[in-house]
Amino acid sequence: MQVEDLDEVAAGEAESAPFPWNRALFADSLHVGYSSWVMRSGSQHIGHAVLLAVLDESHLLVITIRPAWQGQGFGARLLEHVVERARQAGATQMFLEVRASNRMAQTMYTRHGFTEIGRRRGYYPDADSLREDALVMRRAL
Repeated sequence: MQVEDLDEVAAGEAESAPFPWNRALFADSLHVGYSSWVMRSGSQHIGHAVLLAVLDESHLLVITIRPAWQGQGFGARLLEHVVERARQAGATQMFLEVRASNRMAQTMYTRHGFTEIGRRRGYYPDADSLREDALVMRRAL
């Protein structure tokens, strides 16, 4: 991911997530040096991911596949790319949070070796000013 990608990434995030990251959050991630990727098919933006690495741990902050491309294996491919890059950088484990209601993502993460290790109550904003729990998942690398 480069600065030139940020408008497109923010647009993809907005169409994919109920409470999306905005352009400024992605820009800040690039500025502080988080590992960030854009997945493309030709010139079309399919998805993106942002990873925070600290010592031997990594934390998947965002992984998004645009709705038109979901269900075709692109999320799994992007996830495995991020996992491999984290491993190459010396990470021995990866963590992530996922909405308790996002069964599709939970299934993908489980298929790729993540297990639920906890729950963060009220972690995500939700409709009508309510909050939704996050499941915390971990994978050894």
